[in-house]
Amino acid sequence: MLNPTIEQVTERIIRRSAGPRQAYLDRIDQARDNGTARSHVSCGNLAHAFAAAGDDKPVLKALKRPNIAIVSAYNDMLSAHQPLDKFPGLIKLAAQAKGCTAQFAGGVPAMCDGVTQGQVGMELSLFSRDVIAQATAVSLSHNTFDAAVMLGVCDKIVPGLLIGALAFGHLPVILIPAGPMPSGLPNSEKARIRKLHAEGKASREDLLEAESQSYHSPGTCTFYGTANSNQMLMEVMGLHLPGAAFINPNTPLRDALTLAAAERACEITAAGEHYTPIGRTVDEKALVNAMVGLAATGGSTNHAIHLVAIARAAGIVIDWDDLDALSRATPLLARMYPNGQADVNHFHAAGGLGLVIRELLEAGLLHPDIRCVHGGDLYRQAQEPAMRDDQLVWGAPAEHSLDTDIVRPVAEPFAPEGGIRLLQGRLGRAIVKISAVDPGHRRIEAPARVFDSQDELLEAFARGQLSGDFVAVIRGQGPRANGMPELHKLTPTLQVLQDRGQRVALLTDGRMSGASGTVLAAIHVVPEAAAGGPIGRLRDGDLVRIDAEQGLLDLAGDEDLPADRPACAGPGESSSHGCGRELFATARAVVSDAEQGASMLFGPVEPG
Repeated sequence: MLNPTIEQVTERIIRRSAGPRQAYLDRIDQARDNGTARSHVSCGNLAHAFAAAGDDKPVLKALKRPNIAIVSAYNDMLSAHQPLDKFPGLIKLAAQAKGCTAQFAGGVPAMCDGVTQGQVGMELSLFSRDVIAQATAVSLSHNTFDAAVMLGVCDKIVPGLLIGALAFGHLPVILIPAGPMPSGLPNSEKARIRKLHAEGKASREDLLEAESQSYHSPGTCTFYGTANSNQMLMEVMGLHLPGAAFINPNTPLRDALTLAAAERACEITAAGEHYTPIGRTVDEKALVNAMVGLAATGGSTNHAIHLVAIARAAGIVIDWDDLDALSRATPLLARMYPNGQADVNHFHAAGGLGLVIRELLEAGLLHPDIRCVHGGDLYRQAQEPAMRDDQLVWGAPAEHSLDTDIVRPVAEPFAPEGGIRLLQGRLGRAIVKISAVDPGHRRIEAPARVFDSQDELLEAFARGQLSGDFVAVIRGQGPRANGMPELHKLTPTLQVLQDRGQRVALLTDGRMSGASGTVLAAIHVVPEAAAGGPIGRLRDGDLVRIDAEQGLLDLAGDEDLPADRPACAGPGESSSHGCGRELFATARAVVSDAEQGASMLFGPVEPG
């Protein structure tokens, strides 16, 4: 039986979304009925579409077999996307073996938050998601495709690909990941050297060597940040072939899964008996599964923003109340860095997503009856892929955890509730990730120390000015102010202060990394300072109360902030030029707030 909270939240979302969801479904049904352009446009259009198709030209010209679009985030700078270089060739071979065709429809940008952390380029990071969505739409706009495969892995890339694909919701779409790099330097050692460097006890050379041993080969970074949370979401939403998430790149199994995904894309078009349009795959139940999976695995807080935007693209309205209710009903089943010391390779070896999905299904915490791209229900999604006699096969997941320090059953969770909380009070609404925060650090009442950038805080630390207990307020970091950068550069410094015995926390209208860790951080505050939010009127010494257990984000005491106190609006001109930021002025002007997806693509949602 389905858990009552899961059922109630799902029904609430269905009721709230009834109008926009039906309008969306009507649009994609009309697009399906219209068919692909090559069935009814001029010969000149068609000739342009397959002029360079070589051996595939006769099949494309005949107009009888499916044509698969390939949209890729490949580049050879970023380790997670470098393996995608050879995927289009494999996909084309698989399509040809099925009597179909595949064409490289377009590429999308893929920037890495790991490269831009603490740099001005980070102010383009969140906006890149919507650029990727637009680039995906442009790639598919030739309208000569019957299905699509999306190649991407990292933070904004998968949400962007998915949002763009949902604009073509009549098309079947399969997401194909590249897989994580093999394990490198243990996470505990990496964290130790980062903290030593923050204290001035390790050199830049020492830090670079440690980081290079952590991020050392093709594949996704192995900590459980936004990139690997993306892969979990695609599994619980049924958009991957079963078990595809955490298979290492450049292995026979990874290549076999890529071939199989292309073959399956050929089978699920409107031309066959297994039509599976993505607009009906991504429904209210799939999105509830995504929020449950995020809570159960201690996934990235960035998805409190991305999932809202993905839902909007499918005509569905979700909010942080939904995420909070689902997290409180979901036990925490996994511990991976930054919530533990294991990485995703260790997690996969210990039972991985197959085990987690099966446990959640059997506890009634996931909807089993979603429309998965492989044609089965979510129980089949829990199967594990393997190679046997050079053939791809699937089998049952592990019967039990092979390491209970990493993954556990529902009956013996790491915590009775999931890793995400909603905070609210007189300072607004915010998200906090508690799965890595010790219970003794989940509540703080302390004076504010207010900064307008993370660099200001780091400079104060270097001068020895951060003594005593305090709440570090980094304001003017929301989407309207400067694109809502991640503030991960603060993590080692705040951890050093906490390790010294100070009680510290972070309060910001910006984002924290998917690798945010052991320090209490109230993030994504809405309304942001640039929208007149109370966070912009905080001053040094104001007593702030953050209580992650009770869901409070408030002032200590009964007095409100002075009504006549001027608000800080944001960084202004300092974030309007340089590193391409001048090209995103329109985005900053029209972007929605964090709880509405921080998107420049969709208008505001009226409450109700």
